[in-house]
Amino acid sequence: MKIIAVIPARLNSTRLPKKLLRDLHGKTLIRRTYEASLDSKLFDDVLVVTNSNEIVNELKSNQINYLFDSNEYESGTDRVAAIASEINADVIINIQGDEPFINANTIQSIINLFSSDKESEIGVVSVMTPIINDEELENPNNVKVFTDSTNNAIYFSRYPIPFKGNINTSKAYKHVGIYAFRKQFLMKFAELEVGDMESSEKIEALRLIENNIKIKMIKSDEIFIGIDTEEDIQKAIKFFSEKSNL
Repeated sequence: MKIIAVIPARLNSTRLPKKLLRDLHGKTLIRRTYEASLDSKLFDDVLVVTNSNEIVNELKSNQINYLFDSNEYESGTDRVAAIASEINADVIINIQGDEPFINANTIQSIINLFSSDKESEIGVVSVMTPIINDEELENPNNVKVFTDSTNNAIYFSRYPIPFKGNINTSKAYKHVGIYAFRKQFLMKFAELEVGDMESSEKIEALRLIENNIKIKMIKSDEIFIGIDTEEDIQKAIKFFSEKSNL
């Protein structure tokens, strides 16, 4: 089974402009994410897909594999799906460009799930991690996910779900921005139209839910740190600074 990691990279982040080119202790965010994906040694190949000439210049200067696509897309998954036909792979894993702390154990769990699915019934896999406090639950930057008894996603929301009135935070989970697709499911995603739920929540996973495509969720207790705010940037700089001094 051939597994390729694809990192969608756009420059115009609304919450933190040009964040993928921000310096994290000597290396840009996009370079950190790419190198972390490579260093995991779990993929047959890793490449970045972007529509930004500025990002291309950064990729070229660091010998990073990339594809250029000048089109605009609704989401990172749309950007990956648009070039899926050009990728020779059985499984394509979408790694968010602002996730430099790739967790190899979780990626391995995704790969194991596909490997054990001999009938190829599972088409899409993603990751969720427990919400540890009310602040995480109420933060709209944290996408919450609710699943059925077999860990298929029922709904994703930026609002606290389930309703907090009777919630035990140990039963609440936030979505981690990793999507893994069998290639044919990713190509089908590219054909689907954006629905009302996705338009409202700004979460591309809801496009699959609206079209009755199951998303198998893997539970992980690992810590995932995405870069969404200036505070996140400073935390990441501190982490890499301390790591380099070890």
